[in-house]
Amino acid sequence: MELRRRSSSAAAKASDALPLPLHLTNAVFFTLFFSLAYYLLNRWRDKIRTSSPLHLLTLSDIVAIFAFLASFIYLLGFFGIHFVQSFVATRPNEEGLVSPPSPTFQCIDKADNENTNGSVSKVVRRPPFQYIDGTDNENINVCSVRKEVRVLSFDRANNKNIVDSVVKVASRPPLQCTKPISTEFIDNDDIIVDSVINGTVPSYSLESHLGDCGRAATIRREVLQRVTGRSLAGLPLEGFDYEAILGQCCEMPVGYVQVPVGVAGPLLLDGVEYTVPMATTEGCLVASTNRGCKAIYVSGGASSVVLRDAMSRAPVVRFATANRAAELKFFLEDPLNFDTLAVVFNKSSRFGRLQNIKCSIAGKNVYARFTCSTGDAMGMNMVSKGVQNVLDFLQSDFPDMDVIGISGNYCADKKPAAVNWIEGRGKSVVCEAIIKEDVVKKVLKTNVAALVELNMLKNLAGSAVAGALGGFNAHASNIVSAIFIATGQDPAQNVESSHCITMMEAVNDGKDLHISVTMPSIEVGTVGGGTQLPSQSACLNLLGVKGASKDSPGSNSRLLATIVAGSVLAGELSLMSAIAAGQLVKSHMKYNRSSKDMSKVSS
Repeated sequence: MELRRRSSSAAAKASDALPLPLHLTNAVFFTLFFSLAYYLLNRWRDKIRTSSPLHLLTLSDIVAIFAFLASFIYLLGFFGIHFVQSFVATRPNEEGLVSPPSPTFQCIDKADNENTNGSVSKVVRRPPFQYIDGTDNENINVCSVRKEVRVLSFDRANNKNIVDSVVKVASRPPLQCTKPISTEFIDNDDIIVDSVINGTVPSYSLESHLGDCGRAATIRREVLQRVTGRSLAGLPLEGFDYEAILGQCCEMPVGYVQVPVGVAGPLLLDGVEYTVPMATTEGCLVASTNRGCKAIYVSGGASSVVLRDAMSRAPVVRFATANRAAELKFFLEDPLNFDTLAVVFNKSSRFGRLQNIKCSIAGKNVYARFTCSTGDAMGMNMVSKGVQNVLDFLQSDFPDMDVIGISGNYCADKKPAAVNWIEGRGKSVVCEAIIKEDVVKKVLKTNVAALVELNMLKNLAGSAVAGALGGFNAHASNIVSAIFIATGQDPAQNVESSHCITMMEAVNDGKDLHISVTMPSIEVGTVGGGTQLPSQSACLNLLGVKGASKDSPGSNSRLLATIVAGSVLAGELSLMSAIAAGQLVKSHMKYNRSSKDMSKVSS
C-alpha cells in the first residue's frame, strides 16, 4: 500500500484562551517588557557608576521588577502555548502506542488508486521524520537515519485500531551534509579525492565529513599533488596528531614540517639552572648560545627582573566631530571612570585585569590602547573580549560612536612600533650579568675593551645610523624565534618580542664586563594555542613552565619571558665575542655549511 497525506484538523491556538483583543494585549505587554528592561538596565548602570550596592532596591525598582517578570511570563506563556501543547496532546492510546497530533494518512490501493475497506490509517512516528521511501524501504541519503514506524488502520465497524504493517522512514538529513553521500563515498578514498577535485566536496570540510583528521590530511594532500602536478614526498605526513590541531592551530593540513630542536645550557638564571630548547635550522646558533651560557655560568650566573606584565589591544572608533572624539578620550582617561570600566572589562575572564587606558586622537578618530594582565596566557583573545565589553558599555553614553575595528594598530601586534618600544607590551624584562676577565679571555677568546667598543659602534651607533626601531642588538631575534618555535609561541610576534637594547660596560677597574639586555615587549604564554601540542608542551615541561601556575597565576609565563631574555643575553655575549675575535666567518663556515653534494640530494 502507498501512504498519502490527508488534511489534518486545525491545532489549538494560544489566542483561543484569551478573551481580550489579541493585538491590544500583545502591544501592551510588548511595550511594558521593553520599557521596563530599558529602565532596569539604566538603573543598574547608574548604580555601578556611583558604586551603589546592587541589592538595595527602591519601591519603584521593586514594582518595575515584578511588572517586568509579569510581562515576561505572559510573553513566554503566549508564544510557548503551542510548543507545550505539542507535548500535552501526545498521549498513549488504548493499544499502548503513541499517536502524535500529526496529520493522518489514507491507505491507498496502488492498483486502482482507491481507498481500501474505507479505512483510515495513521502513521505512528517520532520527529523529525520527513519522507517514506515506498519503493524499496531504503534510505536515499546515507546522512539520513532509518527508523521503523507502525501503520495503524482504524476499523470503523468494530471501532478499534488494527496494526497493518511496519515501514521504514528516513529522517531529515543532518544540516552539515550539503550533498548526498553514499557509503561507497565514505569508504573509497579515490572517490573522495575526485569529489574534492571537481568541487562536489569542499577540501576544508573533509574532517567533518570523514570524522578522521589523519585521513582527511592524507586525502587533501593527494588532491594537492594531483591538482598541482608536484610531489610532496619530502613533507612528512605520518606520525602527527592531527586531532590536536583541529579548530585550534592550523586549518587544512597536508603534513608537518620537521624543525630540529637543540638545547643550550645550562643557563644559570636567578640561581636556577635551565636547559633551553631551541628550534632552528641555522647552524652555529645553538652552539653560540651554548657558549654564552657557559660564560655566564662560570661567572656566577645572570639575574633578571620583570618590569611590567600587560597585554594590549587598541580599537579605533570614529565620531562626527573631533570635539566629540576628545570627549571620549577625556572620559576614558579620567581616573574617576576607571573603576567602572574595569568592572565591565574584567567580567570577560578570571585572569584578565584592566591596568591602563591610553588614548590617541587623529582628527575625529580615537585610538584607545587598553592594557591588562592575562595570567599565564599570552592573552590576545582575553584582552580583545574585555575591550569588546567596554565598547558595548560605552554605546549608551556615546551612541554616536562608530566602532571601525577592534584593532586599530595602536596595540601594536606583529609590527615594529615605537609604542611597544616605549610603553612595552606583554612582559618587559631586563637581564644582566658580570662576566669575569679570565672568562672573557679563555671562553670567549677576546677582551673586555674590545667588546665594549664593538657594542658601542655596532649595536648603538650602527643601529642609530640605520634608523633602527628597537633593534639595538646583535641578533636577539635569532634566539627569540628559536625558543618561540620550540615552545609553541606565535612566531609572528617575534617582531616586537625581539625589541632589545644590549649594553656593555667595563667594571671593577676595567677588568670585568657588565652586560645587560632590556626587552620591553616579550609576548609569551604557557597555555593556549600551540603550547598545548605534544612537542611544544614537552619543551615547556623541560623548562618547568608547562601549563598554568596554580599557586601564582601568571608566574609561569613571566618565568618563560625571563628565560627568553637570559638566553638572548647569552646569545649576544657569544656572537659579539666572535665578531670581536674575528671568528664569525670561520665558525659559520664550520657549523653552517653542508658538505653534501646538493645536486645529488635534490635529484
